[in-house]
Amino acid sequence: MNATPLKLVLFICVLATLQACQQQRPQTWVFIMAGQSNMAGRGIVEPQDTVTNPRILTIDSLGNVIKAKEPLHFYEPSRVGLDCGLSFAKTLLPQLPENDTIMIIPTAVGGSAMSQWLGDSLYRNVKLLSNFKEKVAIGRQHGEIKAILWHQGESDANEKSIAAYPGKIPQLLSTFRSIVQNDSLPIFMGELGSYSNNNDYWQMVNRAIHEYAATDQNVSVIGTQGLIHKGDSVHFNSEGQREIGKRFANAYRRTVK
Repeated sequence: MNATPLKLVLFICVLATLQACQQQRPQTWVFIMAGQSNMAGRGIVEPQDTVTNPRILTIDSLGNVIKAKEPLHFYEPSRVGLDCGLSFAKTLLPQLPENDTIMIIPTAVGGSAMSQWLGDSLYRNVKLLSNFKEKVAIGRQHGEIKAILWHQGESDANEKSIAAYPGKIPQLLSTFRSIVQNDSLPIFMGELGSYSNNNDYWQMVNRAIHEYAATDQNVSVIGTQGLIHKGDSVHFNSEGQREIGKRFANAYRRTVK
């Protein structure tokens, strides 16, 4: 074999080795939690929700990376509770390469309406969209943003807001994707519960979510059938939060190969 083909073979071998190393390099899978109180969490935190795993990370109020345990959200100190984030990560983790990690970043604020997210309103001392941008930037420093987990709509389930709600969904999701710089970013939207005393308007929100998802191949709707409220006909109880976290994770597994 002359020198030129030998060099070519060596080059191909080195390239293949580099590619293999890149494929095996540990990755951090980043997920953004956004919406209002049922994403921020109002369930009771129990001991099982505080067990940490070095492969499941989050951030504290200063943006420092820490091992995740509930409660994850910190924006409303007097209202914090169990959300679905840790359950989501625990369910998804076994499907990832053994050295990869998950980072769950909280941005949800209870009571926030869709228009307040679009308008970057200051709500409960949080500028909603600015805070989202800030948390996306932190996530991108540590890994790749894989999806947004969204649960919101209770604040828009009323006569004043419901007519405009369907048109706001694509606006906000487009804004989210623009911030993340990924036009095909998967977004998972949770239904409102079926237990509301305001069920007609809540189901209007759910129909709007489903109708939009039918037009966007990168949006999935997470069903809430069978989930129970905590006694207020608004917020999922602890069991419901853990279950919907599993549903978000299983939907992600089904739709993202």
